[in-house]
Amino acid sequence: MSLNTIDAKVFAKMFLAGAKNLESKKEWINELNVFPVPDGDTGTNMTLTIMSAAKEVAAMKEPDMMTLAKAISSGSLRGARGNSGVILSQLFRGFTKGIRENEEITIPILAAAGEKAVETAYKAVMKPKEGTILTVAKGASMKARELADAGETDMASFIKEVIAHAEYVLSQTPEMLPVLKQAGVVDSGGQGLIEVLHGAYDAFMGKEIDFSITEPAQGASRQASVNASLDVQANMEIKFGYCTEFIIMLSKTFNIKQEMDFKAYLESIGDSIVVVADEDVVKVHVHTNDPGLAIQKALKYGALSNLKIDNMRLEHQEKLFRMSEDAADSPDAAKEEEVPAERKETGFIAVSVGEGIDEIFKGLGVDYIIAGGQTMNPSTEDVVNAINQVNADTVFVLPNNKNIILAANQAKYLVEDKKVVVIPTKTIPQGITAVINYVPDMGAEENEAAMSEEIGQVKTGEVTYAVRDTVIDDKEIKQGDYMGIGDAGILSVGADIEKVTFDMVDSMMEEDLELISIYYGAETTEESAQKLKARIEEKYPSCDIELQYGGQPIYYYIISAE
Repeated sequence: MSLNTIDAKVFAKMFLAGAKNLESKKEWINELNVFPVPDGDTGTNMTLTIMSAAKEVAAMKEPDMMTLAKAISSGSLRGARGNSGVILSQLFRGFTKGIRENEEITIPILAAAGEKAVETAYKAVMKPKEGTILTVAKGASMKARELADAGETDMASFIKEVIAHAEYVLSQTPEMLPVLKQAGVVDSGGQGLIEVLHGAYDAFMGKEIDFSITEPAQGASRQASVNASLDVQANMEIKFGYCTEFIIMLSKTFNIKQEMDFKAYLESIGDSIVVVADEDVVKVHVHTNDPGLAIQKALKYGALSNLKIDNMRLEHQEKLFRMSEDAADSPDAAKEEEVPAERKETGFIAVSVGEGIDEIFKGLGVDYIIAGGQTMNPSTEDVVNAINQVNADTVFVLPNNKNIILAANQAKYLVEDKKVVVIPTKTIPQGITAVINYVPDMGAEENEAAMSEEIGQVKTGEVTYAVRDTVIDDKEIKQGDYMGIGDAGILSVGADIEKVTFDMVDSMMEEDLELISIYYGAETTEESAQKLKARIEEKYPSCDIELQYGGQPIYYYIISAE
């Protein structure tokens, strides 16, 4: 390799180094969150996204550009979490399309790939906003094109100048988004992209880097939430015992007819089928009682990789055993309704956090709970896996967080045996309202329109604490203050949690609102919640006030008005 080109081996090292550098800076990037809340997760989301691809890249012994590009594209898409993670995955997807046909990457190829990356990422976002990671990526791409057209031939100098310009664009993001300027931070997603580029440049320059990739820790709170949310699946009857997944590395033609024949065969031996063909690679998921039959059929089209077979009946029995132990400790625990084995017309998936909120969704008929929300955004693959678990023709997905909607929308394109409808719920109360307004006698499109309209009538406020001093929405905030955050910004700030919460509700109220729902969190006592409820009832006697235990972490109260 000369200093003017990058081969697959070097590019793999650059990608891994970029991932490692991002991982090392993730907590700092989390702290760049505009709102000084304790759930800043941009760095975590971007790290989990890139690490999903890095694991595949690290496993390659002798990569070529095509297989490397596909590993980066598909790995980051499956692992994409949060808006920043999804946008990062789309940048990788577009970029790898621009390099995969080449044995070596030149400066003109890099410039063209950068333009493809930006084009792909902008298309993935319904309403692109400047002053974000998109703007930083666009700035880097424009500089790359300028240098390439000027005839730059030294790769090291080229990369260095592109990064320097990207850093300049990042420094200007507060001028593009006033909320960044008021908070005194640059865009966190843009900073994450810069860290990826820095790591890649270091590897290109020969800096000694530990390229080993480990599974990012997701925290005890995440695991506890996952364990709690699994109860809704515990009584499922397992019709097909083995969850079988693999990737076919195609060596023979796999056209539309062969794809349909392959799917038909899988349907004859199992269910929950997903077949996603992408040029030379086919991703396969099937539940079957004989994985060998699926494997033998797949081998007719090419070699297999990433083979994974899970015994769902064994896992199911272990789950039931654990639940029986829990029941012994809690004799008054309510028995879950059995999930029907037959395929039904409609199913629901909700992203939730907190055992009380989990139970509310289950009581409303939600089939599958994805543990997530503010403290840990589920990935695209998490949503796909959840959809595969719901045995229904149409599956409604409720993200219940604005930072999860993009990942949910990406997931629906990876599922082919079901109609997937993502209702763009941005808060837990919106998700609850969406389920309540589902009408069984209406079709999927009619319900989608009705539910989407109803969630627009829901106002949401959340109360948490500040992790740093800042000024937002002309409100001076001190570390440790309580904050009431509404749909469009911070509504109240202070040292008294009850006053802050009451003032937040006061700011949310309008004359036509009739119902106020209060969900109190894991760190809030029922006594305090009842006291708050009484105060709100006194001020708004014409409103119905509901109080329920949510059990959510970090947020003392989640309150809706509608």
